[in-house]
Amino acid sequence: MREIVFDTETTGFDPATGDRVVEIGAIELINHLPTKNHFHVYLNPDRAMPAEALAVHGLGDDFLRDKPRFAEVADRFLDFIGPDARLIAHNADFDIRFLNAELRLAKRPELRPGRALDTAAMARQKFPGAPASLDALCRRFGVDNSGRDLHGALLDSELLAAVYLELIGGRQPDLVLDAPAVQAQDGVVLVMAPRRARPVPLPPRLTTAEVAAHAAFVARMGDKALWLRYTAASG
Repeated sequence: MREIVFDTETTGFDPATGDRVVEIGAIELINHLPTKNHFHVYLNPDRAMPAEALAVHGLGDDFLRDKPRFAEVADRFLDFIGPDARLIAHNADFDIRFLNAELRLAKRPELRPGRALDTAAMARQKFPGAPASLDALCRRFGVDNSGRDLHGALLDSELLAAVYLELIGGRQPDLVLDAPAVQAQDGVVLVMAPRRARPVPLPPRLTTAEVAAHAAFVARMGDKALWLRYTAASG
């Protein structure tokens, strides 16, 4: 199963008022394990950076001036996420809304509704009433976020991947030791563990008196007792 954990940085809160994406970071998970594949790009938004946004991510006009426009990297981004990988984001509606606005401007197909899984919503459901920010979840799960002085899309994607794996049960939640596994199309791992005979049978733990008492109990049930059918089938 392929998943893409991603994050964006923007010039503000609303693409409908002219705010733009200035950074995209995304990393690949295969069967819930990070691979070495990632996508990262800074973008020229063709507008001045508001002071409030600059304080969040530190990406200023001078730094972004020579960076590509989104339309120049749109195809690379779409190729990286592919048509079917599940997308994972924190407050996913925000990121999807901005990416779809950029895709419309670039005349590219938009991301379909419901494709992204929102880890903030997952955290609120799992820990009702508790803080659900990325920093709070890093603290809860012991994920080292000491390098996060400012928001950064690639760093935040890496932190989010670790948090996401904890939210779904820890790293390798589908791992079953010493048993073959088959990956189903819907992402469910079906485990088929063959039963192996012991090389030396265990000694009986019932006493002679217990065996006799059980036999007498079954005899009182008559010849239609289920236990007799079980012993006949297993014998």
